[in-house]
Amino acid sequence: MKYSKEEVENSKRIYKSATPKGDITWYVKWGASLILLSAMVVRAAAVNPYLDTLLSFTGCIGWLYVSLAWKDRALIILNAVACCILAIGILRQTAGVLLLA
Repeated sequence: MKYSKEEVENSKRIYKSATPKGDITWYVKWGASLILLSAMVVRAAAVNPYLDTLLSFTGCIGWLYVSLAWKDRALIILNAVACCILAIGILRQTAGVLLLA
């Protein structure tokens, strides 16, 4: 059932998505979410900790972009801190591999 634009804007019973649909942030949000879910699968399967860290970092970078575009301070802080922590983990894992070689 289709509603008119006026009905949607003035209704308290028609639920509207809070996030914009169809712009670049929508695609980045879903892409980053799928990447983060992939990282969780890799972590749960104990396949490769380095791959897990890289996927988690990539997903957090995507969400950081989205949170900056939305100007959502809670998401900005969460993802900025997560990116820093994961970047340190990547550097430590990379340095550990180089030191062992």
